[in-house]
Amino acid sequence: MSNGFLRVEGEKVVDEKGNTVILRGAGLGGWMNMENFITGYPGHEFQHRAAMLQVLGKEKQEFFFDKFLEYFFMEDDAKFFASLGLNCIRLPFNYRHFEDDMNPRVLKKSGFKHLDRVIDLCTKHKIYTILDMHALPGGQNPDWHSDSGSNYAAFWDQKDYQDRAVWLWEQIPTHYKSNPWVAGYNPLNEPCDALHHRLPAFYDRIEPVIRAIDPHHILWLDGNTFAMEWKSFTHVLPNAAYSIHDYAAMGFPSGERFKGTPEQISSLERTFLRKASFMQTHKVVAWNGEFGPDRYNLLGAQLKIYDKYQIPWSIWLYKDIGVQGMVYTNPDSLWNKTIQPFLEKKRRLQLDSWGKYPSAEISALISPLAKFIDEVCPEATNTYPTPWNTQRHLARAVMETFMAQAFALEFAGLFKDFSLEELDEAAKSFRFDRCVQREGLNKIMSEHAKGREA
Repeated sequence: MSNGFLRVEGEKVVDEKGNTVILRGAGLGGWMNMENFITGYPGHEFQHRAAMLQVLGKEKQEFFFDKFLEYFFMEDDAKFFASLGLNCIRLPFNYRHFEDDMNPRVLKKSGFKHLDRVIDLCTKHKIYTILDMHALPGGQNPDWHSDSGSNYAAFWDQKDYQDRAVWLWEQIPTHYKSNPWVAGYNPLNEPCDALHHRLPAFYDRIEPVIRAIDPHHILWLDGNTFAMEWKSFTHVLPNAAYSIHDYAAMGFPSGERFKGTPEQISSLERTFLRKASFMQTHKVVAWNGEFGPDRYNLLGAQLKIYDKYQIPWSIWLYKDIGVQGMVYTNPDSLWNKTIQPFLEKKRRLQLDSWGKYPSAEISALISPLAKFIDEVCPEATNTYPTPWNTQRHLARAVMETFMAQAFALEFAGLFKDFSLEELDEAAKSFRFDRCVQREGLNKIMSEHAKGREA
């Protein structure tokens, strides 16, 4: 039994009785929007699926991916999640589940099969869900997780891509408008609009379209430049919360090591407040839609800051193959054993951006070129997204896009001789009872699930 639809009231989210509800949980990344570092393939999801189709054939390919989606989140996952005291799961999905590029504006109702199933499981265990379109037509950002196959965010330059996104956001609310356990809609993940003003204009456009169909659900709206900037945002929309992604540099292998010094903790808080400045100014809900340090003491420090400001949060992520998930596949599982040599190659060649470790070999190739470009074309250093330096732009365009896609068939070939039974067993590697729990991470999250300081 729910307490009705959640809504925004000032800087709080409340239920229909006016009780404050602080949503705390995780994102189900790698599921209906697959990502290379989460499950192991190179490049982009659509390339991975196409390579698996070429190698396995239609029957086996469709069987495998359906089983993967089934096993990735089942009732045991929902029970475990709720047992930690967490109350919200962000559900990222790829637009391709609901529409084909070669058959636009024709709804694929099959896309609701597993989304409905997981929402129902979460509802059963009193877990709210936020529906996050993580990949949009044309790509709303230049990174791998928008699944465009390139480093060009074409969504912002082609009106038809935006029109298709609006159409999709008519279909989703039509399907879920009566479900009070859906906490709302996250229309686009980590947008990167180089001109800045097109993003708030798109929100102004899509809000009344959704409201005409569904007047109840909250809109969870990401800031620009990977949910970190608010240039050209001048007003707030009704019943909307605004989202930052508060990844800390000290949580990455290449970052400064977090020692918990007062200076470092103060820096974490200043960074959070800078990202949330728009919400502080306009007295509206600030949601940390993603963060995910590998270092538990850093995570604890961040959660204490979020407790202080009583904000909702969603860690990235729930399940993966052992990078940073709350739950991860067993190294002895069929999936992991099959792909392990390939993972070692990916790591050496830096084919993934996320979880990347320093490589003298790759740096020796890219650094001189980046230096040359910066010298002969200083304006290149201003290329959007500006948080990226020239070396990052090159790595994204060359290693993570051009080179990574060339390995898609090699990865798919690892499963070439698998029978349906073996493909099922490989997919079962992601089932909760086959996975390993990251106990340190889960303990910290549980301690902060109700806003308590550890």
